[in-house]
Amino acid sequence: MDGFGIAVAIFIVITLVVGVFAGKLVKNSGRRLIVAGKSLPLFMVGTMLAAQAVDGNSSLGNVSLVFEFGFWAGAVIPIGLGLCLFMTGAFYAKPLNKMSMVTLPDFYFRRFGNGAEGLSGILMIISFLILVAGNLAASGFILEIVFGINYFYGIAISAIVVVIYTVAGGLFASAYTNLFQVYLAIGAFWAGFLFFYGGYADTPWDVIYNNAPPEFLDLSGLYDVANGALINWGAILALGLGDIVALDFMERVFSAKNPKTAQRGALMGGALTMFTVIPTSMLGIVAFYYLPVDIDPALALPMLSTEFMPFAIGAAILMGVIGASMSTASGGLLAISSVISRNMMQRIIRRRWQQKPNWSDSQLLKATRIAIIPMMIVGTAIGYFLPAPGIYLILAFDIVFAGAFAPLTFGLFWKKANMPAAIVSLIVGSLIRLIFFFTMPEEWAGLDTMIPPIISFTLFIIVALATQNKYPGKARHDVRDYSPPEEDVISGEDLKHFKEDTTATSAGGPNSNTPGPDEDITSKNAT
Repeated sequence: MDGFGIAVAIFIVITLVVGVFAGKLVKNSGRRLIVAGKSLPLFMVGTMLAAQAVDGNSSLGNVSLVFEFGFWAGAVIPIGLGLCLFMTGAFYAKPLNKMSMVTLPDFYFRRFGNGAEGLSGILMIISFLILVAGNLAASGFILEIVFGINYFYGIAISAIVVVIYTVAGGLFASAYTNLFQVYLAIGAFWAGFLFFYGGYADTPWDVIYNNAPPEFLDLSGLYDVANGALINWGAILALGLGDIVALDFMERVFSAKNPKTAQRGALMGGALTMFTVIPTSMLGIVAFYYLPVDIDPALALPMLSTEFMPFAIGAAILMGVIGASMSTASGGLLAISSVISRNMMQRIIRRRWQQKPNWSDSQLLKATRIAIIPMMIVGTAIGYFLPAPGIYLILAFDIVFAGAFAPLTFGLFWKKANMPAAIVSLIVGSLIRLIFFFTMPEEWAGLDTMIPPIISFTLFIIVALATQNKYPGKARHDVRDYSPPEEDVISGEDLKHFKEDTTATSAGGPNSNTPGPDEDITSKNAT
């Protein structure tokens, strides 16, 4: 094992030890495992959000896409993620944090009922399995290079480490490992870029820069369809808006100690993410000069780091990407598992269908930890058989952008938003995106990302207005200003003490004697 391998191995061990040690803060609580007991300060929230954005997909994936297609093909990833965090901070973080939720599908339950909760949960599970796969793939590629092992063993090592500290420490593990992971990564990216830009390499910067084809660096990537403009704008929209419906981002928003901290944390995370656009994207241009064009693009950053940079910078980049990738894989894995345990098992299966007493906080903890294992196996399998960091990130949020973004936005900001509109939007938007995946001509790629959300938004408005008499949206709109008691949140009976401020009960609201067709069965006991 050479110096790079030793450095990365030590870094992984440190990450594992810190993550496991953070498990002491969980205190046998599922809510503390998933959202750190809604207790985290600004610096931790902002750092964690930046770490989820500056991951293996947005760094290694960015470099590989620039290496293959040009600057904008990769730069759209950190740009989109940064815009997403700015949008979240401006409009979504404060009201969502105020609601004291455990998972994002909790919002769909409170605002629209069990049906929307289940559908949104399924979409988000699929989306985040893809996200986890992309980050495990990024880690696997780096370990393959630095340890000289087969890619299978690289991704397996990453998966085992992530599982151990996620099971042990949950969101606390992410909070404490991110404190040294993300700043190391950002600093290393800038050091690597400045090494070449500042003329410290064996080739002047202008030679490296001018070696790239003009279309790699000009603005045609944003306006010329032939140079990928539709794809690039589709990626910006999918990440900038679709990523708002991100389980891992929202876990961190929910973990903030108050709404103002959540808002400022999102803005801090967005600024840190935008700070990586130039160095990571330009390293793709550097790789295009130094590396043969026929290599696997996913190996561009690891090879550039180990063969053409000083040891300290190259090792720091590899450690930073490994740490960021594992952090995002951990956050995504925890988010998926919490949706399975909290929304699918605890509320929909156990309460709605089996009508059994609910879990305690410790039972939620146990169920979430158990769910982590099979979800990691699935994510690892996807990452091994279909490795594509960068592309995975965009695809992951195409799915929720198409179906789940409209219900979240209208549910927060439009009083007439109701259950039928949410169900139609979730189903039709996602189905159209799936159909376009198989039918959209290659030359129109990008439109398959942009069109489904427009249809989803349009249908939401039409259906909501057409069904107001039977399902008045106002009956559930006020949940956005309602923070349930902690015991109700833990039990999954979020609406137990919620009182509607209208007398309309035809939608089966919490004060009605008979639950509506899409309400939680416990709602009938609200009074």
